[in-house]
Amino acid sequence: MSDPRGNTVDSIIRRSAGRQPDRVALTFADRSWTYRELDEATSRAAAHLLSLGLAKGDRVATVGANSDAYLLAYLGCARAGLVHVPVNYALTGRELTYLLADSGARIALVDVDLADAVEGVRADTAVEQVLVLHGREDAVLEVWRSGEVPSLDVEVADGDLVQLLYTSGTTSAPKGAMMTHRALMHEYLSSVLALDFDADDAPLHCMPLYHSAQMHVFLLPYLMVGASNHLLPRPDAGALIALVEANQHRALFLAPTVWVPLVNHPDYRPERFASLRKAYYGASIMPVPVRERLGRELPELGFYNCFGQSEIGPLATVLRPEEHAERPDSCGRPVTFVEVRVVDEEGNDAAPGTPGEVLYRSPQLCLGYWNNPTATEEAFRDGWFHSGDLVVRDAEGYLAVVDRIKDVINTGGVLVASREVEDVLYTHPAVAEVAVIGTPDPKWIEAVTAVVVVKEGASVTEAELIAHARESLAPFKLPKRVVTVPELPRNQSGKLLKRELRDTLA
Repeated sequence: MSDPRGNTVDSIIRRSAGRQPDRVALTFADRSWTYRELDEATSRAAAHLLSLGLAKGDRVATVGANSDAYLLAYLGCARAGLVHVPVNYALTGRELTYLLADSGARIALVDVDLADAVEGVRADTAVEQVLVLHGREDAVLEVWRSGEVPSLDVEVADGDLVQLLYTSGTTSAPKGAMMTHRALMHEYLSSVLALDFDADDAPLHCMPLYHSAQMHVFLLPYLMVGASNHLLPRPDAGALIALVEANQHRALFLAPTVWVPLVNHPDYRPERFASLRKAYYGASIMPVPVRERLGRELPELGFYNCFGQSEIGPLATVLRPEEHAERPDSCGRPVTFVEVRVVDEEGNDAAPGTPGEVLYRSPQLCLGYWNNPTATEEAFRDGWFHSGDLVVRDAEGYLAVVDRIKDVINTGGVLVASREVEDVLYTHPAVAEVAVIGTPDPKWIEAVTAVVVVKEGASVTEAELIAHARESLAPFKLPKRVVTVPELPRNQSGKLLKRELRDTLA
């Protein structure tokens, strides 16, 4: 028997179905699910996964683009006491093998077009079966969609693991953050409160569900409040513009790398976005000109800057719409269930305005890293989780991100925050995107190096960009080198992969 005090991830659907069983919970492609239908399918998915020989605590990998079947795989794992392992669908070969092998997943649920890639590496993993999610007669969705609703003989507690949430691996090999039902349920409520979710927002979801932000900050919390959610397989600017206008969506989360091409798309016109009231962003810098343009064209649109990391579920701080005008560079203050400290290199509290590492204490935090006690011990020490993010906190508690500690550049023995240099270069009219890294240098130890994507139709020289930076930066912070590239390397969630740039330019 389950504990009547339990608070597990799948209970979100059961409770929403109890309140409003016939309300549409999710629309994907030509399929629509009421809350009752989604709850019943969750039970079928749980029973089906257990019938494959899985036992409580076993891992199930999911490799696919966004779909209703992908969501049901997560919910079914939660109800069955299994551990869901979301895998970036763009990974192949060694990277794909690493995640499957490290997690010890016994079953892989995949999109039709990814089945061969997963089968190709299965021999080097513990995966016993590769099953197709949807789009084929033998797909698991066909089992989950109809039939009797089974009774489940499995007890799931809120302290149990529900997901191995692998970090983006922007600086090192991905680590599996061990997320419990309890941690994610706290994070979902933090998201609802900090981001003003309402059942009538009609949110549109398109960023990858394998990434923590779209799944855990937006889709699950919106299911918690009983909203009708529309899901797209991938972010596509043209499709987004058409859907927002056609369905009158009021809420949309996009990485800045999607917001930018969206407003520059030939189909974009302000009146097509007239229904939008809540614009959410995070994962990277939102160019100020883009935000200001949307603010002018859509004066009723409120912006929310979301900041955090996988290990905390991932939402840690939010800058709300009414706070953007006075603090446009801030990522806001901690959400309901998050407590922060900012400390210097000696572990002492940093004074307001002084850069330091942000530490967290929260029920949202993971238990540690899967199969990696060394990394767990390093991250969790002195009663706090050490984030690796360098921030500044002002006297009122607002945080501003300076950099990842590993991205700080040691040039001539002086530390330079790459983000400060990036912010300045972004103000040049010819710059579309920029990443600043340190590259090995015999004189400076590391040379400040700017990697720039130039806007289409524009041109700019290295000397012009350095001269532009000189107007705002001290001489030691100026780029020693500027490299132009057609695009910056990013993962599927929009995070910049500076380690790839460092490896390429070293």
